[in-house]
Amino acid sequence: MNVLIVESPGKVKAINKYLGSNYKVLASFGHIRDLPSKDGSVKPDEDFAMTWHVDDRAQKRVKDIVDAVKDADKLILASATGR
Repeated sequence: MNVLIVESPGKVKAINKYLGSNYKVLASFGHIRDLPSKDGSVKPDEDFAMTWHVDDRAQKRVKDIVDAVKDADKLILASATGR
């Protein structure tokens, strides 16, 4: 099975209809992680290493995605495009 991640939950059903049963389509509901607004999130002295934060509201989405990709053949991330 292939897993496709899209941002919008409104697109899941329509995309899944076109792709068929060999795909599982999930929504991330937008960004699932971000850089905390505190100083020190980006560390220039450490080759610009970054400290990421997963929002509490996104924890369930992350778990759903992790569970889905455990047995997946492929993971496809569909990013939104500008108009």
